[in-house]
Amino acid sequence: MTLLLTVFAAVISTVVWYTRPVDNKLCTGVLCWLFWGASLMWLVDAVFEYAELKAEYFNPAPLDMLNDAFLGLSVIALALVVWVVTLLIKDPDGKVKAALKNKNKK
Repeated sequence: MTLLLTVFAAVISTVVWYTRPVDNKLCTGVLCWLFWGASLMWLVDAVFEYAELKAEYFNPAPLDMLNDAFLGLSVIALALVVWVVTLLIKDPDGKVKAALKNKNKK
């Protein structure tokens, strides 16, 4: 489930990155790297788990699937937080800098 969720997130972020203008003000490339890295990590985990469990790998318990779904959603949420922090630090439009200047003037 974790692999499935992160691959979907990676594909969606890649489509968004590919369809955005060249200037890439939203830093969606960072988001793509985060999701594809997580997908690769979960793929390696799935391969090793399959090597250990064989056919049982394809019959997980419902509680295990629920735990994996929560873990996958947590990884997606963490990647989105890292992306937002990166976006705020880079501040491509200068909006954070302008907001801080206006706050200091008051």
